Amino acid sequence: AQSLGWQKVTRKQAEKRRGFSDESSIRGRAKGASLFFDELLYKQVKKFNPKYKKSKQELIKGLSLLSPNIFGNQEFLQFLKGEKTFFLDAQNRELNLKLIDFENIENNVFEITEEYYFFNGKFANREDVVFLINGVPVLVIECKNVTKEEALSIGIGQLRRYHKETPEMFVPQQVFSVTEGLGFSYGATWNLVKRNIFNWRGDEIGKLENKIKTFFNKK
Repeated sequence: AQSLGWQKVTRKQAEKRRGFSDESSIRGRAKGASLFFDELLYKQVKKFNPKYKKSKQELIKGLSLLSPNIFGNQEFLQFLKGEKTFFLDAQNRELNLKLIDFENIENNVFEITEEYYFFNGKFANREDVVFLINGVPVLVIECKNVTKEEALSIGIGQLRRYHKETPEMFVPQQVFSVTEGLGFSYGATWNLVKRNIFNWRGDEIGKLENKIKTFFNKK
């Protein structure tokens, strides 16, 4: 993915950018941390929406308070697609809020990080690999060192547990993938029905590197 322009962010860097504290325990450090890279997200929003006047705190709060269920996920998708709006007092009208520049892909910041930890005050979970666009986590990968069928079963089982324990993680994340090093299965984060899980380029036996390069092409 790095060869395709996704910049690697270490776990330590990612936790700092998400606002982890200096507590000794991981749960303590993660308590109250953001799901996003707040500074980058706000910077990009201001870049794409010069007339946007709300503070960083207001932006992050608005995105963080979406319902932790499929409806919140659908609403976040509207944000990602630029279908949500903000009110411009000076002109007394609504303007579309852009989080991602789809016209000029290179204006976006593509990042990847590992061991993405989240604690909601009751449960905690750690995702293997997370891809972010402009500071927003949009895709998660669970990597399993087992056979293909076991990998899919274990990976889906973990995602189901995440849904139950830390559903907040899946509000911004739109796509998941499970891989055992050969195959590459994927689907929508809030649809874990087996018939709706697909095998990316299943006709290509092995060739995981090529599958990754085509799946994560920024375009």
